Amino acid sequence: MGSLRPQRAAGDADSKIIIDGMTAATTPATQGAIAFVFLEIFSCEGGIQSYIKDVLRAYLQQQHPAPADVFLLRDGPIADHPYAQSSLRFHYLATANAALGRVRLGVALAAYLVRRRPSQVICGHVLLLPLVAALCRWLRIPYAVVIYGKEVWDPLPLRQQQALRRANWVWANSRYSRDRACTANQLDPGRVRMVPCAVDGDIYSPGPAAPQLLDAYGLAGRKVLMTVARLWSGDIYKGVDVTLRALPAIAAVVPEVKYLVIGRGDDQPRLEALAEALGVRDRVVFAGFVPTADLAAHYRLADAYVMPSQEGFGIVYLEALACGVPVLSGDRDGSADPLQDGRLGWRVPHRDPEAVAAACVAMLAGHDPRCQGAWLRQETLAAFDFQAMAGQLQRALEG
Repeated sequence: MGSLRPQRAAGDADSKIIIDGMTAATTPATQGAIAFVFLEIFSCEGGIQSYIKDVLRAYLQQQHPAPADVFLLRDGPIADHPYAQSSLRFHYLATANAALGRVRLGVALAAYLVRRRPSQVICGHVLLLPLVAALCRWLRIPYAVVIYGKEVWDPLPLRQQQALRRANWVWANSRYSRDRACTANQLDPGRVRMVPCAVDGDIYSPGPAAPQLLDAYGLAGRKVLMTVARLWSGDIYKGVDVTLRALPAIAAVVPEVKYLVIGRGDDQPRLEALAEALGVRDRVVFAGFVPTADLAAHYRLADAYVMPSQEGFGIVYLEALACGVPVLSGDRDGSADPLQDGRLGWRVPHRDPEAVAAACVAMLAGHDPRCQGAWLRQETLAAFDFQAMAGQLQRALEG
């Protein structure tokens, strides 16, 4: 790629910058303009991608959003997506060769920063941080870094850690991730801004269970526990195996219980074998992948949402709560925020089947105040609707 280090052109120290031997005129910072730099948004689905989409939606909901460009390392051009007709300008940089993609991103971002001089750059992942930090520091442009969860809970490689510490601001989606990132990477908590997840209450709402889904999954007349999670061997922290181990004890008290698992991945054969060994295979439905557009209808099948996990935040908890479904999470992770420190749900040791079983029995009994669906929805939307997120985002952008 050559050197991306900017150099002042001889004879005009204030008006020229040289990148890769090419001279480009610099301009004053575009008032309020923002650059977002992400790994991907549209090429795969997951919690991070969902959160990024929500950040962009909240950004556009501001009264007068500044001009913004969005750089995407792994996404190719997409003709139709939720922001295609918005004021956001997308730069798609995907290539078959990962190294070439990073070169393309570096060149495109450097040229943009020299030409547009935005007021700040939002780096969407620590993997992009060395490049973004180097360009921003050389051009003296403020930058913020978005952190999500596990990627910053332990000490980062030295280069990333230094770039993180030098960031003007860090955006965190939960108090837990903020605190662990600060401890592990010697960050100043005073430079961390909270930008929590949001949930769309118009999409995720209570309603009757769809008869066709009840029939498809054999859930009619059943008490239904549900989990939405990737079934990857590297993500066993999601706790599906723990819930399976709890299922015999739950069934002893609630004989009509069934467990609906939504998600796909290479760990499914192990989980199916575990259910068989535990004698509960007939109580477990592995539904596979369900598109985002169909998730709300699936939450309405559930009597309780169960995911004893270790999450950076856990947007699925918000989705279930907005549908009026009681929830269970782990007790040492970012789920403290959506569950409001246990006020809205059960938080249990995430690898403890006995604790999971006891909480599930209580949820299915329905006597606890945390089972009141209308109240769960009201309290969740009050704290985590898009209006709330837009306000937090505005404060983060203002520093």
